[in-house]
Amino acid sequence: MADLELSSLHASLTDRALNSMNFLNEISHHYPDAISLAAGRPTEEFFDLDDIPRYLELFAEHLRTKGLDEAAVRRTILQYGRTKGVIHELIARNLAVDEDLYVDPEAIVVTAGCQEAMLLTLRALRADAADVLLAISPAYVGITGAARIVDLPVLPVPDLDDLPAVIKRARADGLRPRGFYVMPDFANPSGLSMDLPTRRRLLELATAEELLLLEDNPYGLFPAAGIDRLPTLKALDTERRVIYLGSFAKTGLPGARVGFVVADQTVNTGGLFADELSKLKSMVTVNTSPIAQAVIGGKLLDCDFSLAAANQRERAIYATNLAIVSNHLAAHFPNGELTWTIPSGGFFVVITVPFVVDDELLTKSAQEYGVLWTPMAHFYDTDAPVNALRISCSGTTGAQLQVALNRLTALITDQLVLSTRSELDL
Repeated sequence: MADLELSSLHASLTDRALNSMNFLNEISHHYPDAISLAAGRPTEEFFDLDDIPRYLELFAEHLRTKGLDEAAVRRTILQYGRTKGVIHELIARNLAVDEDLYVDPEAIVVTAGCQEAMLLTLRALRADAADVLLAISPAYVGITGAARIVDLPVLPVPDLDDLPAVIKRARADGLRPRGFYVMPDFANPSGLSMDLPTRRRLLELATAEELLLLEDNPYGLFPAAGIDRLPTLKALDTERRVIYLGSFAKTGLPGARVGFVVADQTVNTGGLFADELSKLKSMVTVNTSPIAQAVIGGKLLDCDFSLAAANQRERAIYATNLAIVSNHLAAHFPNGELTWTIPSGGFFVVITVPFVVDDELLTKSAQEYGVLWTPMAHFYDTDAPVNALRISCSGTTGAQLQVALNRLTALITDQLVLSTRSELDL
């Protein structure tokens, strides 16, 4: 029997980021009776299987209006497809309508979820051992894990004000910062956003430092009630400093697993960076499922290219849920026992508590209290203990959310009592 030593395999397989992603993806399956406030999944309230054939037919009809005969329509949807994708023109129209962002469709690579977009981008940027990625801390574990797979070290940036110093230290150490990963709108995991002046300053800094910005924007269409959407970094970008990472998982259908990257930077051969990414993609996934692309393309056609308009019901749910969480915490912990963020939109609230939050406590929460959440330790590239947890407001609604919050409150209250007793014993 050919047994393998884990130590003989790629180092990323034992990395905390990959272990975290696996753990967070699978824990709800281990505790199916627990209510999940862990995963950043969109609401399922409006999922409808009948939409799928309708979207497929809308896309097929779109191809017919472009002059394709029936054989070509079938081939486009059912055969191997163009590596860069078959809905790139529709995505470009969506970006123009929803983001006031105008890009050459040829600068778009349609990917198997945004995770592939990250992986391709980092693989292309990592040229040698001197290259590093900068990322705001805490960071989405998916970008950290993707960087590990391509052997690209990640340097944490605790605050945007620290970015110039981190860049300077890296270069003094002989390192080459290739890009700065950031999520300006309702970030995962923090839930926080950048104001407009900060966005402009970041773009100015990127130009001055000759640094690429990797903008990830899965939650930008979901501001809370009364909050205006801000332009993306890419929409403000006049120097092509921003590589834009997009996804239809939250705004379209997560099961389609369709994302994209806008890479309109030119390379010295005269082509686009997107063309270089497509070379990598051809060796990774060959092409993104044309059937899945057709479903998303049909949805874009159905909503006249405005996912912002198509997601008004979802936006209202998320905004209501954020308010429910904030009001619940304020009512049950009025004396400063813990603190929490109050995001202006998106899916996530971070709760800071006076005790360590780890996977052991999460297991206890699932087994004894029937509620799941995410330890914030998973989003830091360190083994240091973290006294905070992230809850997602997107996957549950109404009475179920209230039950979950009641269970979480019971857990936190009991842990507060235990931590007080421990202090007294000392």
